[in-house]
Amino acid sequence: MERYEIDLPFFTQIGASALTDPSIEVPTEGIEPGVPVTYVPFRNGIFLSIAAAIAEKHGAEAIVIGVVEEDSSGYPDCRESYIEAMERAIDLGTKEETKIAIRMPLVHRRKSEIVSLALELGVDLGHTWSCYRDEAAACGVCDSCRLRLEGFRQAGVEDPIPYATGSGE
Repeated sequence: MERYEIDLPFFTQIGASALTDPSIEVPTEGIEPGVPVTYVPFRNGIFLSIAAAIAEKHGAEAIVIGVVEEDSSGYPDCRESYIEAMERAIDLGTKEETKIAIRMPLVHRRKSEIVSLALELGVDLGHTWSCYRDEAAACGVCDSCRLRLEGFRQAGVEDPIPYATGSGE
């Protein structure tokens, strides 16, 4: 199986997000109402478009995406209805014989259920990352860290990744 690493530096050119523009501070005061400043414009649409091109090239029948509505933080591109619309758009924008389903096995799961399922499947969660900041240790206070830590707490297990200032304990 081919492995693809696609550099996406244009996200920094688009900016408009605390995740792609270093001049915008990552919020740490809890989840903000509406679409937060950490939303990257059309990110999942871009990812799915690239994946669809590769899938069509190889004759693949499905793309799997790990969107989760519960912790989407208000991101419009993490909703099931959006992913379903993208599936229709991909169908319209590819060859007639190309049929690519988009699978979203986590979309309606709670973070704690995802943690439990991952452990049941033997996934080393020490190799996963959620923090919005680009640091050696997760900050433990951004929205993504808060949701992750709460998911681990509800699942009754300790998060194995390093956190700054002991936030993960």
